[in-house]
Amino acid sequence: MTYWLDLFTGTTWEEFRKAGAKVTGFREHQWARAQAIEPGDVFLCYLVGVKRWVGALKATSKRYKSDEKIWKEESFPVRFDVEPLVMLPPEHGVPMEQFEGKLSFFPAGGTAKQWSGFLRSSPTRYKPADGDGILQVLQDTKAKPVSRPVDKKKLLRSANLYKTKLRQGGEEIDAVVGVPVAEVDAEPDAPLQTGGPTHTEIQYRLLDLGSQMGLKVWAPKSDRGKTWNGAAVGSVPRLLGSLPTNFDDVTNSIVENIDVIWFSEENAIVAAFEVEHTTAVYSGLLRMSDLITMQPNINIRLYLVGPDERYTKFKKEIPRPTFAYRKTPLHRICGFLPYSKLCARLDLLKDMVKHVKPEFLEDVAEFYDPADELEA
Repeated sequence: MTYWLDLFTGTTWEEFRKAGAKVTGFREHQWARAQAIEPGDVFLCYLVGVKRWVGALKATSKRYKSDEKIWKEESFPVRFDVEPLVMLPPEHGVPMEQFEGKLSFFPAGGTAKQWSGFLRSSPTRYKPADGDGILQVLQDTKAKPVSRPVDKKKLLRSANLYKTKLRQGGEEIDAVVGVPVAEVDAEPDAPLQTGGPTHTEIQYRLLDLGSQMGLKVWAPKSDRGKTWNGAAVGSVPRLLGSLPTNFDDVTNSIVENIDVIWFSEENAIVAAFEVEHTTAVYSGLLRMSDLITMQPNINIRLYLVGPDERYTKFKKEIPRPTFAYRKTPLHRICGFLPYSKLCARLDLLKDMVKHVKPEFLEDVAEFYDPADELEA
C-alpha cells in the first residue's frame, strides 16, 4: 500500500469533518507531486501544532482542481475524493512521541529535530513500513480511544505558518514564517481613469513582453481566465503550466502568487513584477521582500508596477525598516514602473521587442533612494 502525509491544523481538520470528510486538498504548487497519488492510496492525517496523528483517508479519485468552499483560510485547490478509514477528534489523537523507535525517521532516542523534517510538507510519500505502523496505531486507538488535554492555542494556529530555515550571516537559523493568502483587488478590474489601462492589461502586456523576448513566463493560476483586448492571460505563448523551480514550500507559496515572473531557458528567475492597481502598495513590496528573504542568493530585478500617482505611496513604503534594514535594502533592487512610461515604451518598441533585453526596463523604472532626500 502507498501512504502519503496529509497535514491539517485544528481548524482545517474540523472544517474537513464538518464538510462531510469526503474531499481533502493541497496547495496549488503541489499539483505536479499529486500526479503520483492513485485511488486506493492512503492519506495519513497529522495535526500540526498539537503534534498528533488523527486520521487515515483512502483516496477514491485521482487529482483534480476545485475551488468549492471547504476551508475558510485557504482554498487548497488540488483535490482528492476520499473515504475515511479512521477519524479521531484532536483529544483522541496519537502523540508523535508514541512512535519513538517505531518509524524510520524517528529512531529510539531521536529528537523532534530529526523527525520534524518529515512533517513539513504534504503530500509526502512515506515508506510502506512507516505507513503500516502509523495506520495500525490509528486503528487501535479508534477501537480504544485515550483522551488527552489539548492546548487550544496550538489547536487554532494558522494554516499559513511554516517552520523553515533562514540564512543570516552565513549561518542557518530555525524560523517560523507566515505567507499571507494572496489579496484581490479592492475594486473591479477597471481603468482608474477614462481610457486608462487595467490591471489585466498591464499583466497581459508584461507577460507578452517577456514571451516575445524569448523568456518563459508565469502568472497566478487564478488570473489566467481574465481577458484583455479579446485575449486571455492564459493564452500568452510560453506561459508555464507549473513552476520550474526547486524552491521549498514557503518560497513556492510566495512565487506562485506574484503577478508576473520571467524565467530564463535554464529556469532561473530573471525578473518579477507586482501590479498594484488598487491593492495596497505595501502588500506588493512585502511579497517581493519575502521572496528575497527566502532566497537571498538569487540575483534578479523586482518591479512594482502601478498608476503614476502611486509612486508617491511607493516612496513612503519602501524605506520602512522591514525593507531597509536588510543586507541589500529593497530599494536597491526593486524599482517602480509607472503605467504611462511602461505603456509608452511598449507602444514605441512594437515589433522590435524581440531584439531588446530585459535590462531595458531599468531605464524605464524609477529607482528611489531615500538617502537622496536626506542629502537634498
